[in-house]
Amino acid sequence: MRTNTMVALLFALFFSIGSADVLAEGIVLQNAENREGFVLDGLWNVRLAPFRGGNGKGMSKPMKPGAKDESFVDRLAVPGDWNTQAEKLYYYEGSVFYKRNFKWKKNSAKRYILHFGAANYEAEVFLNGNTIGTHKGGFTPFDFEVTDELLNGDNTLVVKVTNQRKKESIPTIRFDWWNYGGLTRSVKLVEVGETFISDYSVALDQNDKRMISGWTQLDGKYQGKEVTVEIPELKIKKSVTVSDNGKAEFIVKPKRLELWSPETPKLYTVRLTVGDDKVEDKIGFRSIETKNGDILLNGKKVFLRGINLHEEAPMGGGRLTTAEECRTLLGWAKELGCNFVRLAHYPHSEMMVREAERMGLMVWAEIPVYWKIDFENETAYANAEQMLVEMVQRDRNRASVILWSVANETRESEARQRFLGNLLKKTKELDPVRLTTAALEAFKEVDGVRVIDDPLGDLVDVLGVNCYCGWYFRKPTECPELGWEIKFDKPVIFSEFGAGALQGHYGDKSEKWTEEYQEEVYRQNIGMIKEQMPFLDGMTPWILVDFRSPIRPNRVIQNDYNRKGLLSEKGVRKKAFYVLQKFYQELEEKAFGKGKVQ
Repeated sequence: MRTNTMVALLFALFFSIGSADVLAEGIVLQNAENREGFVLDGLWNVRLAPFRGGNGKGMSKPMKPGAKDESFVDRLAVPGDWNTQAEKLYYYEGSVFYKRNFKWKKNSAKRYILHFGAANYEAEVFLNGNTIGTHKGGFTPFDFEVTDELLNGDNTLVVKVTNQRKKESIPTIRFDWWNYGGLTRSVKLVEVGETFISDYSVALDQNDKRMISGWTQLDGKYQGKEVTVEIPELKIKKSVTVSDNGKAEFIVKPKRLELWSPETPKLYTVRLTVGDDKVEDKIGFRSIETKNGDILLNGKKVFLRGINLHEEAPMGGGRLTTAEECRTLLGWAKELGCNFVRLAHYPHSEMMVREAERMGLMVWAEIPVYWKIDFENETAYANAEQMLVEMVQRDRNRASVILWSVANETRESEARQRFLGNLLKKTKELDPVRLTTAALEAFKEVDGVRVIDDPLGDLVDVLGVNCYCGWYFRKPTECPELGWEIKFDKPVIFSEFGAGALQGHYGDKSEKWTEEYQEEVYRQNIGMIKEQMPFLDGMTPWILVDFRSPIRPNRVIQNDYNRKGLLSEKGVRKKAFYVLQKFYQELEEKAFGKGKVQ
């Protein structure tokens, strides 16, 4: 049986300062959506396995003509979560078997890969009576080669998906969003050549930003092969011979290159070819770095006018599944005045990241190392590192992604410092160019001053700071008096602030849960930003849209929703939306490009 999970790391290696370079087994397929193949989305037959029993291998054996499997009578849409498709599954945590029959005509000169955009949380895959493999982690893609198991004609695919929470999982037992189960992203049978391009990177050269450099990784018989790189609009075409490890590296000098930015989100068609295998992608070129406490995009200071997003469909429809839904959410962010989004608290779909890129929105991408992780558990670390690797591998060619985040609101400890330090080191091994960050809690206060001295600040490139003044502590009117002291000479993003409000619930600005109270919290926090936080390089208030959370039990106000959104789950704007929108308009007119808030 193949596995796409790092089931364990040696205890000594995990607790050393230098984490072992352990990658998930199996093929990692870059840009699966733009490759030849057959999309397996649609209605799948399903059956529940509340006690996690059942023989998936047996279920996937082809049936005799005319035979019916009466245990698979219910149906669910893929991609999609099971919670919002069937009332009885709304709170369900357990296992569900998904079954899909399909016909295929095999080409003996091709290889075949099953690609899953994501399955939350654990997936066991079976095809035609064969156990194909397993994957753990609910938000990143995974692939299995099925060339030998795929039949010419009728095929039966079964996937057992389990969303049961565990201590060693990432995230762990308790988190503040809905535990959507199922095949939540697209499933595709990809057809590639006997030798194919499995992975690649194309970007501005790190040492000379006048150049474009990159590499391709081949799978198969690659000795003596040549890879051709084309960027037609730039009149670039270059062939490179593959090295002994299947990798081909290249560097080219373009003429009149237009850089990607929020104002001009230019993307170029890039074609990579080896033999009869071809991959085409849309790639933007830009630089991102820090200097003297500022964030520089294409060499110029930039202030990140942002907002947080969860990956829930607009209009209250559960897990997001379509490009149109992505454009709706990101369109609301653009209407707000954003040039930046924090995709919290887990890797959002590749579709979301690509739409952000097309729309000119910079992205903070994050893995769900969230709240009280067991930082001394090597399995938890292995799960976190695997998710990090899969996120970076998937999105390394997206110009929109400028920040990799390894954690949110984790308490200080030596074990936590080792755990996150190893993740940050791994991030830089995978991608030395993009910036690293983590959202830190701003709990320490001395004489009316919030002090940010978390030792994790020594390890990240950019500090994220979460602080809910006017909601969890202090009155809103006291927020502009709150001082700030940052112990690090690094860029700072105000990664979370805000307050809850039920849309349509009106009252005095001193009454919690009213739109007026939320509006006042935003006004006063913006006052604090102007008066006390001149060092800021960006901000992402919490959050654009109300989202489901089972730890929000107030049936009158919350009703299983976190109400801190600037819009309701139905897309209705609250009063605070316009307060932030006005502030962002002021920033864009007066301060954009200066790098700081004032």
